Amino acid sequence: METKHMISLLVENNAGVLSRIAGLFTRRGYNIDSLTVGETQNPRNSRMTIVMTCDEAALEQIKKQFNKLIEVIKVTELSYDNALTRELILVKLEADEEVRSRVIEIANIFRARIIDVTPGTLTVEMTGDEVKISGFLEMVRPFGVLELVRSGFCGIERG
Repeated sequence: METKHMISLLVENNAGVLSRIAGLFTRRGYNIDSLTVGETQNPRNSRMTIVMTCDEAALEQIKKQFNKLIEVIKVTELSYDNALTRELILVKLEADEEVRSRVIEIANIFRARIIDVTPGTLTVEMTGDEVKISGFLEMVRPFGVLELVRSGFCGIERG
C-alpha cells in the first residue's frame, strides 16, 4: 500500500548533488511530492527534505540508493509522529472591500500574515504543518485563489 514518507538527507553542498538525487527518482519512475533544500549550520553541507508517496519496498530501495551516493552523509526517515514539519505558502486571493474583512479574520485565526493589499486582492503568508495549511486553504478557496505558491515541507526530528 502506498503511503506518504518523509526522508531527510544530509548531503555535501556540491554542484550536481540535487540532480543526482532527483535522478534516482526519475530512473525508477517515482514521483517527488515535495522537495526542499537549504544550507545547514555548516556551509559545506545541505539538508534535503523529500516527501514521496510509495510503498515500503520502494522506500527501502530509494534509501539504499541514497546511501550509495558518495555525497550523501546521512539518510533519516522522519515519521510524522516524531518530527516537526513546516511549510510556507503564499496565497493571492480575490478580496474586494466587501469580503476583505472576512479574509483577514480567517488569516488571523490561522496566524497568517497579510503581506500585500490591492483594491481587488490580498496576499497572505502562512507557515504550518500539513493539517494547518490544508485547513486554511479550505477556508479561503471560496473567495477565489488567484495564485498559490508552496515551499514544500521542511522537517526535523523532535528532541
